[in-house]
Parts: sequence; C-alpha cells; structure tokens
Amino acid sequence: MNDVQIRTLQVPGANLHYEIRGAGPLLLMIPGAPADAGALAGLAAALSTRYTVITYDQRGLSRSPLTGPARDQDVAVFTEDAHRLLTAHGDGPAYVLGNSGGALTALDLVVRHPEQVRALVAHEPPIPEILPDRERWRAVFQNVQDTYHAEGPGAAMQKFLTTIEGEPSGPPQMPDFSQMPPEALEMMGRIQGNIDFFLAHVLLPVLRFVPDLFALRSSATRIAVGVGAASPDGVPSRSALALAEHLGTEPIEFPGDHQGLTLDPTTSAGIVHDAFTRLTRDAVAPAEVM
Repeated sequence: MNDVQIRTLQVPGANLHYEIRGAGPLLLMIPGAPADAGALAGLAAALSTRYTVITYDQRGLSRSPLTGPARDQDVAVFTEDAHRLLTAHGDGPAYVLGNSGGALTALDLVVRHPEQVRALVAHEPPIPEILPDRERWRAVFQNVQDTYHAEGPGAAMQKFLTTIEGEPSGPPQMPDFSQMPPEALEMMGRIQGNIDFFLAHVLLPVLRFVPDLFALRSSATRIAVGVGAASPDGVPSRSALALAEHLGTEPIEFPGDHQGLTLDPTTSAGIVHDAFTRLTRDAVAPAEVM
C-alpha cells in the first residue's frame, strides 16, 4: 500500500507534481507553503490503507514549476489547481484535508466547487482576515515582506515564524529524523529553494484571503476544523478557533503544534479518518430530521 505513483498534471501556468498512494475512496491532501507534498508523506502513507491518497506540490513550489515568469499566486489560483487535479481523477466527490495555507485552498474549493468535496478537515488554517485585530496582522505581515526585501530571506523567515506561530510556551518541537519518511527529509531541503518565491509571491496574497463564511456554513459539505493540542497562541490556532465558531462547530484536537500532522502522522491519521467517518455520517442527519 506504500507504493507511490509519481505523476505530473499540466495546468494553465504550471506543471503540478503529484503523488498517489493506496486504494479506496479518493482523498486529496493539500500542504501549506513553503512546504510541499513531503510534509504530508507520513500521513499519506498512514492513510493509504483506507484511501487513495493524492498529495501534491502547489504551483511555484518544489517540483511544480511555473511555466511563465514568477508572479503573485493567490488562493483562487491554488483552488483551480486543486479542482483540475480532482477532475483528472474521477467525477465523484473526494475527501479533502488541508494543512496550514493548504487549508485555505481546501476551504475555497468547498465554495467554488462543492460538488468535488465529500468532507473536509482543515488543520490550523491561518486566516488573519477573520480575526478581530486583522489590521494589525496586515501590518505585521507587510513588515515580514518588507524585511525580506531589505534584509533577505533568513531574517524575514525568522520574523514570519515567530509571527505566524506565536511565542512558544516551551522548547520547540523537533522532529525525530530517524522516524521521518524519505520524502519528508528531502522536503526539508527543498523548502530552502521555495523561500524566496514564498516570501515574494505567496505570503501576502494568501494571508489576505477572506473566506466566504456564509457559503461555508450553509454548504452541504461538512467541515471539521483541527487545532494542535500544543499550538501556541498564534495566527493558525486563533484562526482555527475563530473559524470553528463561525461554522458553529467544535474544533477537533490533533497532537502537537502546527507541525503535528508531520511529526505524529500515525495518531493524526486515526483522527482524520474518524473525522471523515463522522462528517459523512452527519451529512445525512438534516435530511433524516426533515
């Protein structure tokens, strides 16, 4: 079940690298930038005994090069890539999991192409635009990009990580490299090559995304919002709690912090599968009541 098929899909403006594992109902997993499919490789392997899992590098990152000049990429563009990827793999709806910025793509997919999403698990989507102090966050992330232009990617990423995750209450979680799959180890090297593109062309367009909360709440697609049990009080965890409140649902807890899906894929896989099972079951409840 852990055999991986490597494929490429040509879409307008880019060639998407994607990977397929396992058998069963289709599950699309969307990583956040500047990471790529390698961040979810362990989780994909753990879920491949139950699902046909597709993971991919979003356009402009790692092995999904743009076919034209570098330009800003927003959530709507990423969403259409996900839509085309699902269209290439059948007519029926798929389960979708989005992590971090990839969860924004997943949420937008529910709004733009609801017929393609059977159920969604959105893990810590960073949505500063729905927070009460959104103007402050706009200035903060603008400062990150300004730092990139003035001081380079190292200083900007250090500022970004502190800003996006908040000040930790203890020492940061470090991965056990001996337990990480080869794809994740390779991804850590590829991230370095993604940072300039991420800071210049992805950071601000993505973090200024405003989800259609009314459409999400009224959608027939059931959504679960995940938050890390050890996540500090940063933008992702605060956004996840705010989104769950807007949707009228309780967030589900995942192990670890914002990187929990990567660092504890086995436990996370069980939570994801249980969430999809519950969401699918609950989706028929309103019809039964009426």
